[in-house]
Amino acid sequence: MKRVAFITGATSGFGRTAARRFAEAGWSLVLCGRREERLKQLEEELVATTPVHCVALDVRDAEAVSQAVKALPEAFNRVNALINNAGLALAPEPAQRVALKDWHTMIDTNVTGLVNVTHALLPTLIETGQGASIINVGSIAGHWPYPGSHVYGASKAFVKQFSYNLRCDLLGTGVRVTDLAPGLAETEFTLVRTGGDQAASDALYHDTTPLSPADIAEQMLYIATLPAHININRLEVMPTRQAWSAFAIDRDG
Repeated sequence: MKRVAFITGATSGFGRTAARRFAEAGWSLVLCGRREERLKQLEEELVATTPVHCVALDVRDAEAVSQAVKALPEAFNRVNALINNAGLALAPEPAQRVALKDWHTMIDTNVTGLVNVTHALLPTLIETGQGASIINVGSIAGHWPYPGSHVYGASKAFVKQFSYNLRCDLLGTGVRVTDLAPGLAETEFTLVRTGGDQAASDALYHDTTPLSPADIAEQMLYIATLPAHININRLEVMPTRQAWSAFAIDRDG
């Protein structure tokens, strides 16, 4: 019986590439995302390779998430890996200049959405038992502060601590939990964050070597296919060309 991966945010970036990588590895896929047209395109691409079930879904809608999980076809309702990938960053300006609605959108997606999906799938994952995995996509921003991170970084700190706390509660069930925390990675992330500013996105990745979606998808598959007795609590992945800097100091004059 094929293993099943349930991937949120599957219409772009890490999620879309993870769908392709897990399909290549022989997994069946439940793919979720808000952009139905992109989901259909991905399904058409992958369905010849592996069984695919697509759900046009906004993870912020708890009732819709619950109904989508309850309605999973029999071939997809024994989930082996939940990849909580849906998330976003907005407004990279100083906190005092950011619209409150942008903070709410990040909280609703990165925190509430992740909680909605996890809660709905916990019974299924516990029933699957040994070797089942929850892979929560966090960020280095959840551990390391930087200007303009404000609620985004705080939401990813929630992902980290929620992952740790789930590990405690799921002890004895066989279900594993990992906070997968990427650093600088070239996806649509910066375009979304800047409201479509292609120049800002290009400048961020110019003359360096960021992570790619394929790099992170490979880590997801690695985590999900480890022997059942191994749990990676947190995996922080940065490009070799990214590191920490000195503390900022405000000086007179």
